[in-house]
Formats: sequence, C-alpha cells, structure tokens
Amino acid sequence: MPLSFTRRAALAVLAVTTALAAATAALPGAARAADKVGEIRLDYAYYNPVSLVLKEKGYLEEELKKDGIGVRWVLSLGSNKALEFLNAGSLDFGSTAGSAALIARINGNPIKSVYVYSKPEWTALVAGPNSAVASVADLKGKRVAVTRGTDPHIFLVRALAESKLTDKDIKLVLLQHQDGRLALEKGDVDAWAGLDPLMAQAELDNGARLFHRNAGANTWGVLNVREDFAKEQPELVARVLRAYEKARAHALANPAELKATIAAAAKLSEPVAARQLERTDLSHAAIGDAQAATLLEAGLALQQVGFLAADVDVKGQVAALIDPSYTKGLAP
Repeated sequence: MPLSFTRRAALAVLAVTTALAAATAALPGAARAADKVGEIRLDYAYYNPVSLVLKEKGYLEEELKKDGIGVRWVLSLGSNKALEFLNAGSLDFGSTAGSAALIARINGNPIKSVYVYSKPEWTALVAGPNSAVASVADLKGKRVAVTRGTDPHIFLVRALAESKLTDKDIKLVLLQHQDGRLALEKGDVDAWAGLDPLMAQAELDNGARLFHRNAGANTWGVLNVREDFAKEQPELVARVLRAYEKARAHALANPAELKATIAAAAKLSEPVAARQLERTDLSHAAIGDAQAATLLEAGLALQQVGFLAADVDVKGQVAALIDPSYTKGLAP
C-alpha cells in the first residue's frame, strides 16, 4: 500500500534528523560550547512560511529547553531589516533572499547562508488596476516604490537593465514593503517592486496587476547566521536547522494548516495566503551548487549594470557566503 503524504513527511523528518545529527558530529568543535549561550535570537518573516510554523509549534524551544537555552523571536519586515539585525548582532539567524545576502556579504556583513527555506516567486513589478503601465519600458520617468537591498530591489534593477534602462531613468521611492503596497494603493506611486504575501494581497484585495514577472530572476529564500556565531557554536547551528526541518516537514504535510498559519500571522485572508503559497516551493532545504549558480548569475548581472563594482570577485563572494556543511544529505 502506498505511504500517505503525511507518513512520507514523518519519515522524511526522521531521515533529516539522522542526517543533521551526523553532520553535527562531524563539525569542528561541536557539542562543546552550547552551555555558553543563554538565548538564541532568530527572526520570523511573513515571506518565510517555515519560520511561522517553527515559531507557532515551538519546535526550537522544545529542542533547546533541556540545556536552558531560551529563544527570542524578532519580526523581519524585509531582507534589509534581517540583514541590519544580523550586522548589528541583535540576531543570530535571519531570513533573506539569497541575492540580498550576497550584496550584504560583499558590503562587509559577515554572514553565512546555511539553509534554504523556500524556492519562491515572491517578487514581481506591480501596477494599480487602472494604471497605464504595462511593461518595464513604461516605467521611464515614473515613481516606483521599492525597499532598498531586497530581492524586489535587485529584481527591479535587473528588469530595468533588460529594457535598456537604469534606476536613473525612474524615480525611486524608498519605502518598506508594506508602505510600498499602501503607496501603490493610494496612487502615490506608479508601480511597486512587490513582495509576497503583500503582493498577493494587493492582487486579490485591490486588483493590482503583476505586469512584469520572471520566476528565474527570483533568488532562493535562505537562512543566514552570523559568521562568528557559526564558528563558536556549530552544534547550535545544526540544532536550529534540525528544528527548521521539523517545521518544514510539518508545513509540507499540512498545507491547509500552513495556509491558516500564514493568514493568522500576517493578518491576511486565507485566499491571499493561498496565492502566496501557489508561488512558494518548500520542497528544498539543502544549500549548495544550485543556489550558488543562481547567485552568481544575479551577481554578474548586477555587476554588468554597475550596481556592483567591476573589481568585485562575485564568484569568490558567493563561495564565501554559502556554507553547505550543515545540510548535506537533505533535499536538494
């Protein structure tokens, strides 16, 4: 008799736990410094559905309570905020787009990307329902809301370049994602570099149009850790990822519950949460060659249009960012 999806997910959790335990044992200095940490600080984000499940279910608290290690949750409203928190040392783990993590690393933010939480199409260029904007070329001279240093920002830069434009040809309006959606709704901007689930909300609740999409130009959702934390606490990094894997398996096995979790956390309708999930693939966890290839392509594209300096070693920076050691043996 074929195994049910829930049963397969449960078996996947067992396999993942075994793989991560083996990986932990192989890490240098593992299993020695956990008692030096009293609290782990990590973010939850509406664009990272697995983080919402992890927070709701308390898997990490359960994993760490026997060692007296607390968990502090911090809301990230965008990759830029997660990266700011990591750079300031107020987060140990933060959720971002891969491209945003790469730019941050190039700019001196000492982080490592250690896990994939999604393969999303979470950004597109969005116009209001009655807007005359129908293509990237139509953006010339127009006001475009964007959150600097995020995947939507990088997506916008690349889309402009494909249409022989630069950000100098438009009027950038720098806003956090939520404020960008509201500005579009009010007509204060002509377009918005959107991010789910707010983008899905704009579509379904306000009739906004995604006038430029390119799934391949969306980079992976990655979990980052401060480099010094990873060096000092490799066992704790592995234990955090073990809890993440439990949450990911639960999300895959319980899609209706996942939809309800996103809707409740982000205060969205369930149809909006469902639209976000239509564009979000949670079947990947391991970080490695596929993510490196996508980031290299994005980095070189940004370098070609002058967003990155010509002397930046993009390939070397990608290699310095990605640490695949914690996710060996997980779903590619």
